[in-house]
Amino acid sequence: MTFSDALDVIRKTYSAKTGKPSLQLDLGIVLGSGLGQFGEKLVDPVEIPYDRIPGFKPCGVEGHAGQLLIGTIEGKTVICQQGRYHFYEGHAMEDVVFPMRVMAKLGVEKVLITNAAGGINTSFQAGDIMLIEDHINYMGTNPLIGPNKNEFGPRFPDMSYAYCPEQRANLLRCAEELNIPVRKGVYLAVSGPSYETPAEIRMFRSWGADVVGMSTVPETIVANHSGMKVLGLSCISNPAAGISSEKLSHDEVKEVIGKMSEKFEELVRKWIKTQ
Repeated sequence: MTFSDALDVIRKTYSAKTGKPSLQLDLGIVLGSGLGQFGEKLVDPVEIPYDRIPGFKPCGVEGHAGQLLIGTIEGKTVICQQGRYHFYEGHAMEDVVFPMRVMAKLGVEKVLITNAAGGINTSFQAGDIMLIEDHINYMGTNPLIGPNKNEFGPRFPDMSYAYCPEQRANLLRCAEELNIPVRKGVYLAVSGPSYETPAEIRMFRSWGADVVGMSTVPETIVANHSGMKVLGLSCISNPAAGISSEKLSHDEVKEVIGKMSEKFEELVRKWIKTQ
């Protein structure tokens, strides 16, 4: 798959709407379930629906708008993926990570990847924010399978520091200054779309996972392959299966994330300002 057509549409749309001859980006952001409203905080955003960008696919999950936003916030020019693709929708993994490849081609060097996740760690509560320190890929596949894209990175990229230590420390300093509690832990990704069973959650806890979700890991792998620095944040939307007697639902996820969006926005704004 080539990227030139997608890049051409994005750059031309941006120039046409802003009058600026070129696009210079400070960072990229991927907004997870229920977090899309953060994109509305960008100043004078250029909105580009996915269906106008070659190589982008429809976004079929409720709570994911399905467009790229390019605008400024806290003095930084940001490209924001408002809605992501999920492997469980039936997309090829290559399509799931295509927007991240496009960000890399546009010169993005730092990216914030967010998600809504279920809490495996029993000390976590719905409404908590967790800084991702590491991840476990339990999706049964890897976005780098197949011929290596040498234009992006090496055949065997190192994942020792998949989530940039410097940016993690920076985020924690921001949280401390704002007096916003932030958890730290390991994100485990499954393919979905069914929620996990209590037995699976007990297994994941024994592996050292603190939260579970259905995204983030493919984008993180591809971002690292491209040499980008990744910061990951999970918004804990519910206890994972078996921890609570309540049944899990996507409506619950959206409701909890909506309530914590103000805290999330304040923290992310503070972090962006430091970039």
